[in-house]
Parts: sequence; structure tokens; C-alpha cells
Amino acid sequence: MEVSVIGSSQATICRTELVHRELSFCVPRRNYTSVSFSDSGKRWRRNSSLRLTLNAIQTEPVLSNNLSTRDRASGSKSLDGVRLYVGLPLDAVSDCNTVNHARAISVGLKALKLLGIEGVEMAVWWGIAEKEAMGKYEWEGYLALAEMVENAGLKLHVSLCFHANEQPKIPLPVWVSHIGESEPGIFFADRSGHNFRECLSLAVDDLPVLGGKTPVQVYQEFCNSFKSSFSHLMGSTITGITMGLGPNGELRYPSYRGREGKSRKILGVGEFQCYDKNMLNLLKQHADTMGNPLWGLGGPHDAPGYDQLPNSNSFFKDQGGSWESPYGSFFLSWYSSQLLSHGNRLLSIASAEFGDSAVTTYGKVPLVHSWYKTRAHPSELTAGFYNTENRDGYEAVAGMFARNSCKMILPGMDLSDEHQPQGSLSSPELLLAQIRKACRKYGVDVSGQNSLVSKAPHHFEQMRENLLGANEIGMFTYQRMGAEFFSPEHFPAFTKFVRSLKQQEKHADDLPEEEEEVAESLLTSSESGIQMQAA
Repeated sequence: MEVSVIGSSQATICRTELVHRELSFCVPRRNYTSVSFSDSGKRWRRNSSLRLTLNAIQTEPVLSNNLSTRDRASGSKSLDGVRLYVGLPLDAVSDCNTVNHARAISVGLKALKLLGIEGVEMAVWWGIAEKEAMGKYEWEGYLALAEMVENAGLKLHVSLCFHANEQPKIPLPVWVSHIGESEPGIFFADRSGHNFRECLSLAVDDLPVLGGKTPVQVYQEFCNSFKSSFSHLMGSTITGITMGLGPNGELRYPSYRGREGKSRKILGVGEFQCYDKNMLNLLKQHADTMGNPLWGLGGPHDAPGYDQLPNSNSFFKDQGGSWESPYGSFFLSWYSSQLLSHGNRLLSIASAEFGDSAVTTYGKVPLVHSWYKTRAHPSELTAGFYNTENRDGYEAVAGMFARNSCKMILPGMDLSDEHQPQGSLSSPELLLAQIRKACRKYGVDVSGQNSLVSKAPHHFEQMRENLLGANEIGMFTYQRMGAEFFSPEHFPAFTKFVRSLKQQEKHADDLPEEEEEVAESLLTSSESGIQMQAA
């Protein structure tokens, strides 16, 4: 699908100029930009692409005509106290270290600026910036993208990604993958011995498995190089950095292999990830120390597999399940403590490297809400969170964030209990409330994300409730820019959502009359378009 986005101000101009001014602002009093985002492999007929007019996008009060967009933004306050960001496409920088979809992103940034968005989030991939050899960093593409954001007058939040991604395909560094081919023990393994090759096992954090260096050393050197290369943007354009902590950047084991939130089907409980040789060594050492060497031979033998339900085996049964036995307590305590230790190591790096850079450091904790209404909370247990009916597993997580002076990012703020699959015993709302309560106890600030781009009204209603509720959210990042985000089915709903937040701090009389309605008209676009694949 091709969608052209037009931002407008307050005067008149001949519409025929739009065709010829695809990327320029036309006159001082009424400005237009247009850009086309296209789904991969699909193009509409030449005359079938759509231009979406965004008369409602300009939600600032009408100011003096001699003020530029940047001047207006610098004097505006955040959306009802929430700093609102939008994620850039995951593949915004290619594996050749150039900016993908540069023209489309440039115009998209202008559209977000007009809408009143504070900034964007940029994923920085280990597999791109340190692709060919350890210590050989290539920042050119990311520097170019950061300068585009700076020129647009937006802030930048950076996510350092030490994992691979399936769609779009972004692998680990070539040299790391080569090591993994001969030594698969650097990756997590499940009970069947299948390796998860999208991130390193936390059990090798302090082992010299990467050309004589430990992963912790490599991560720290990566952060140091980033800090040095982007020093001129730190604290001004770059205001926050999220430290990647595991699969999808989150603090968790790859127990459900990325299926959470992507299906309306009832999910299984997931599977413990303790079977690579280094995890088994740690388990054995712990069992020997506790005086129960037989407990160190492997994970629970009576636990279900990935797609199985809690009661398909005995470990997670609500009544009489092994999770409540002395062995269950031993294993789950060890399993969760390894995850916490890993998180502490990486957040300590973030605090040490960026603590004096006038930027805020973050880490991301997943919302593993399936089976939350059971006593055992099995999906959380396999993901590494020892949280059950009678044990709060998130206080230790919040305490670890507090010790490292890091803020916590929580995804899934668009999810509601009402719209979960029947029979899943899922509760994203209760889990979110529990984690936020633990964060309040330890003084950890919370920021949020949505789970997916959606035009569904209930998603926006749920996000608005979370952002404007009693529990303060400092920053919210909407994921993410691309063809679907700028589609005529989605972008008007997003615009309305943003304006609903803005109107909390503006009297209705302050808004120009022509901006009182969300843009509804769809006009024929120009014949040329700019392609961007949805990430």
C-alpha cells in the first residue's frame, strides 16, 4: 500500500502544488509534506495510492506566523506530562551501514514533529555496528540517522540491541555467529537440545568465549565506543539509552520464542532454557553447594513443553504441583537468580558508561501475562520471573533496577484483560499493576510501550488509560513507524489518540476550529512515491 502524508497549517494554497512539492514546505503560512510508505512486494495501481490529509495533526495553539516549527516545539510542554516517542523502523540502518528509506523517514519525522511528538526511538544493532570483527565499529549509518532526527528538531532515544531479529532479518555479528557454529554452547538450549541463536546465553557473561574476551567486556567496549562516537549528541539530542538485556532486548529467557502477543490462540506455558552446557554447569555447582547433587542434573522432568497447557504435566498444576515442592523452590530460585544477576551485570555497564553523559538509562522488562490467573503463573516462571500466587517475583527486579539507577520500560500498555483469548487465564492489566507497584516501592520510574500497531479503538483507549491514570508514566514509545503506521486505516486513529492527550492540557477554545475534527478526507496522491518496508 502507498500512503502519502500531508501536514498542514493555517492558510490556503493551490492543491496542484502538492504534486510537485513532495518533500518541501511550500509557503510560510501553510506547509505541506508528502511521503509514500509501501508494504514490501505490494504496489497499488499507479492511480490507486492515497494521500492522507492531516489537518488535525497540528495540535499546537495558533502562534505568530514568524515562528518556525522548531521554535514552536521548543516552547511547548510534553503531552500531559508524558514524553511521547515513536519507534523508527527496525531496519532504518541497513547491514551496509547506510540509512534505509532516508527520504521517507525524513518526511515521516516532519509529520511527527507537526503532530507534537517529542522524539523517536532508534534501534542500534550489535550485528550492524560491530558486524565484521570484534572492536571494528561502524557508526556511519546511525550517525547519519541521528543527525536527521536532530535536524527535524526531535529528541532521540537509543536502544542498544545485543540480540538478533527475525523480521526484518538482522543477525548477530558475523564473527559471533562463526564462533557459535563451532561452539553452540554460547547459546541457550531447551530440553530437546535446540539452540536459540538470537542472543548469547547469560551463562557465558563472564566466560572468555568471544575471542578471549567475555561478553560483558565486549558489551562494555561497544557502549564505550558508542558514547565516544555520539558524544556531541549526548544530553541534547540523545536523551535516553535502553540497554539490551536478552531476547527482543528484554530481561527474560527465550522461553516462548517470540510468540507472545502475536496470536489470538491460547499460548502454552513455554519451556525452561537451562540446558546449554554452561547453564548446566552453573546448576550443578549450585546443587552441590546446597547438598542435593541429584537436583543439578537438569531442569524439571515433569514440566510441560512450549505449546502445552499448565495441567498437561504435574510441575505447574495448581494443586500439588512440583513448583511448590522443595525441589521446585530450589530450581525456580536458582533459575530466576541467574536472570537477575545477568540483568544486574548489564545495567551496571549502562550506569557506568552513561551515568555521566546527561542521558537516562533504561532496561526493558516483558509483560508475560499468559496464565497469570493460575496459582503457579507458569509462563512467568519459564521466562525467569519467580512470581506465583504467594510470592512476588518483581520486587527483586525493581530493586535491581533501583541499585543501578535505571528506569524500567514495560511493553503491552495497549493490552486489556477483556480482549484476551477465552480460557487463557491471562491478565495483562493485573500483571502491569503488580510490576508498577513494585517499582513504586523501590522508586523506579516506569516508561511504556505498546505491543503492536493497531487501529482498534480499545488499544488506544487502554493506552490512554495507562498514560493518564494515577500511576505516572514518564515516557511512552509507540511501536513503530512503517507502512502500517502511516496507512489511512491507522494514522488517523493515532492522530486522534495524540490529540486526546494534548487536549488534557489545552482548553478547547485554544484549538483552531478547522482542527476540531480528525482528518477524514483521502485525496489522490502524486504519481511518485517513497518506499518503506514496515518493520
